[in-house]
Amino acid sequence: MSCSVFINGNPADTIDCNDRGLQYGDGVFETIAVSQGQPEFLHRHLNRLQAGCCRLGLPFYQLSELLSEINALCSNRDSGVIKIQISSGSGARGYARTPGLIPNRIVSIKPSPEHSPSLQQHGIRLKLCRHRLSINPSLAGIKHLNRLDQVLARSEWSHQDYHEGVMMDADGYVTEGVMSNLFYVKNGQLKTALLDRAGVSGIIRSVVMDYAALNGMTCKEQRIVIDDLVQADELFMTNSVIGIWPVRQFETRRLTLGPVTVKARQWVNNAFDRYSQ
Repeated sequence: MSCSVFINGNPADTIDCNDRGLQYGDGVFETIAVSQGQPEFLHRHLNRLQAGCCRLGLPFYQLSELLSEINALCSNRDSGVIKIQISSGSGARGYARTPGLIPNRIVSIKPSPEHSPSLQQHGIRLKLCRHRLSINPSLAGIKHLNRLDQVLARSEWSHQDYHEGVMMDADGYVTEGVMSNLFYVKNGQLKTALLDRAGVSGIIRSVVMDYAALNGMTCKEQRIVIDDLVQADELFMTNSVIGIWPVRQFETRRLTLGPVTVKARQWVNNAFDRYSQ
């Protein structure tokens, strides 16, 4: 059976207990869908990974090795989900990074999650989460390893009545989903949350925004409040693994699959850079 995990280029399934990603969440990660044997939007993921490393001051220079590992994991697999984790390395006790620390690189692949096709066709039920995102502009946008806000928000439901949750920041502005980004449409205008204080700048979010512009549709980033979602004509969530999920119900508001959501799905599915490296 082919390898499913590489740690610093070697087939393995254990990491040093002194790894700073484990100890302190000191690192970044990416989750990449694999379809037709190829990683989707790989260049966008790698650009965000490198930007996150730069923001955190991680000296990550092993891009060619990482690409080789990704290609090896995709070999002989039609589909799956690749996860890349870059930590600041294994160091001594304490928050200070040991001088000369070498980042640890974990690259793994797992089967794609099973989601009902009806979620793509008819939409999901969306829950408003009580737990709020921490505001921290210095970390906003990047996909760092500390996901405690998301873990606590996701613990608010366990049944299948809900498929995703909406998260606000500490000031009460709608920011993103627990595992996704959020878009809404009002009077034909496409809008999404401004992620300058919290949240993750998602890959499919970037695809939708770029291809909206290419097709003559402006996507406005702005502060969003709950009333905006309640009054929206269309609402959809984006994520690298799920693609686009239309929302059929948020709180008591029922919605239908609208034309802008359909266009956004077409942009993602037919993107010319979907499989480019």
